[in-house]
Amino acid sequence: MLNYEIRPAEDADLQAITDIYNEAVIRGGASADLEPVSLDARRAWVDSHQPRGKYPVVVIEVTDAATGARTTAGFGSLSKFHQRAGYDGVTELSYYIAGEYHGQGLGTTMVRWLLDAAVERGFRHAATIIYADNAGSVALMRKFGFTRFGLLPAAVTTAGDDAPHDMSYWYKKL
Repeated sequence: MLNYEIRPAEDADLQAITDIYNEAVIRGGASADLEPVSLDARRAWVDSHQPRGKYPVVVIEVTDAATGARTTAGFGSLSKFHQRAGYDGVTELSYYIAGEYHGQGLGTTMVRWLLDAAVERGFRHAATIIYADNAGSVALMRKFGFTRFGLLPAAVTTAGDDAPHDMSYWYKKL
């Protein structure tokens, strides 16, 4: 069992957020970016979450029980679903967990935190877009009661793979 804490992202977390995101880009199947992104690009992404009280960016830190060392194992966010004000009751959630921590329940922990945060902030719906062949994320969406409401066939490529992948669109009424 991992000891973990979810907390707001700080400037000191930007390198870990960038590294975790770029690992997902290189691995493929979790981001439509085809090349790793810069620290400045990730900083701009974090800064775009305004107001931060409504659109948080958080990290999940794990603590090694033996040494007490803390490691950023993932991050997540609630984002504006659409720029038009009529959509303000809908938020888009996203999360990335470092590969070495996959299969240890941190994705579940992060999605639970994000959904609770969405409810606390008064959102009516949470939505997300995932690769349709990303079995782990599909299973996680089903676990939390999300409904797939759309499929965009052959929509996106991924790093190291020119074959187009389907994108699936999911929502959950909060």
